[in-house]
Amino acid sequence: MRIKFNLLNLLFFGSILISSGLQAQEVFGKWKVVNDAGRVNSIVEIYEKDDAVHGKVIRITKEEHRDRKCTECPGKLKNQPIEGLNVIRDFKKEGDEYVDGTLIDPKSGKEYKGKIWVNEEHPDKLNVRGYIAFFYKTKVWERAE
Repeated sequence: MRIKFNLLNLLFFGSILISSGLQAQEVFGKWKVVNDAGRVNSIVEIYEKDDAVHGKVIRITKEEHRDRKCTECPGKLKNQPIEGLNVIRDFKKEGDEYVDGTLIDPKSGKEYKGKIWVNEEHPDKLNVRGYIAFFYKTKVWERAE
């Protein structure tokens, strides 16, 4: 009887640890976009739709900037409000990363190929990397939830 009890406990607690670890490593949820000065500019929510990962600005932190539009964005995004704008589009899961998607910088209107992934050692940090040819820059966002 004691062996069954220990085995059941092990299975139960093991499943809890595994499920909480998997949840902590997911990119989905709300993230604080932190600028180079360490201030939070906005909150982006990352979600899945049509088998792809997307992210949109759900809140600009400075109230006086909430009515800003993406004046430099191309095509149908031009002059759209930044709050509500999809700045992460069409990423696909590849291992522990999400790749082959597009990132939009709403300040400059530039689009970049990119990838996103959760930092293994710090699961409340999201790496967001944009590429131009062989050059790249990685920003670190913080989990908002």
